[in-house]
Parts: sequence; C-alpha cells; structure tokens
Amino acid sequence: MNGGNNGIIAKFKHVKSFLFIIAMASGVICLAQLKSPCACSGAVCAASTSTATPGNTFTEAQEKKTVKLPTMIELGAEKCVPCRMMAPIIAELAKEYAGILKVKFIDVWKKKNVELAKEYKINSIPTQLFLDKNGKELWRHAGFISKEDIMKKWKSLGYDFEKLKKDKPAVEKAE
Repeated sequence: MNGGNNGIIAKFKHVKSFLFIIAMASGVICLAQLKSPCACSGAVCAASTSTATPGNTFTEAQEKKTVKLPTMIELGAEKCVPCRMMAPIIAELAKEYAGILKVKFIDVWKKKNVELAKEYKINSIPTQLFLDKNGKELWRHAGFISKEDIMKKWKSLGYDFEKLKKDKPAVEKAE
C-alpha cells in the first residue's frame, strides 16, 4: 500500500463498519452503521442538528406552527463531505424560491437535534425530505442530488416552482 493511502486509512481507524466506508464513497453516510466517533469530525454521529440560518433554533413544534409552504429539509452535517457538496444547492434553492418553497438545513451531528434525526427516521446523510404545506412527507432521498433533479421531483409531485415564481405577485411596501 502506498503512503498516500495511509492517511485515508488512518481517518477510518475508528469506524467499525465496512459499510460506512462504502456508503461514504457513494455519497451517503450511514448513521445506523456508525458505532464509534465519526471519521471526518471525531464527533459521535447523529449527535445534533441546526437550521441553515446561524442563530436560529429549530424545534418541530415551531415548525408545525409556521409551515405554510411546501418544504425541503436537508438533514446532514456541516462536516460531512456529501452534505457540504449539497450546501450551495440548498442555499441557491432557498434564495431562488424564497416565499414559495421553504428550504432548511438541519445538522444531525449537533446534540440539540438528535431527537429530530430519530423522529424523521434518518439512517443516512445527507437525506432530503420533501414536505407539503401541512408538513406531510411526500418523498425522501438519501445521498447527493442535483438541483435539476430536485426540481424535477418537485414537479412530478405537482409543484411547478418555476411557474409559481413567475406568477408570484410583487410584495407591496406597507406605508
């Protein structure tokens, strides 16, 4: 084995499951198979989550009260490589479809969100949940997914956000 691979293998010395390594290579990290600290962060997997907006705290009770739009929730971790690949896509969707699609990121490696990962039955990250305006799950996907594939899936679920974006009335300034 060459010296270049030794560093990679050393990163995985705490991982007890071969499946975890295979899953990471395919763009999915399996939380169920991970028994020891995470290879990429040293934190115990599924330890917590957070919203994409710094300083905001997310609770499911708050979310159920405020959800009036279809929602895409990305459950992942800031230190997860496939999740970091998704980050610009999530940010772009949130900006581009503001007001017609709610987009969130929840870091499932943060202690405060462990219960959310369990409640949503997350077995691997990244996982994207597509919810209707009432919070009912319509579809889920594990692993990396392109923006184009996300929008195609929403359209197949009956949500044409491009059309909604064009039809969205201008917000009037309150005087």
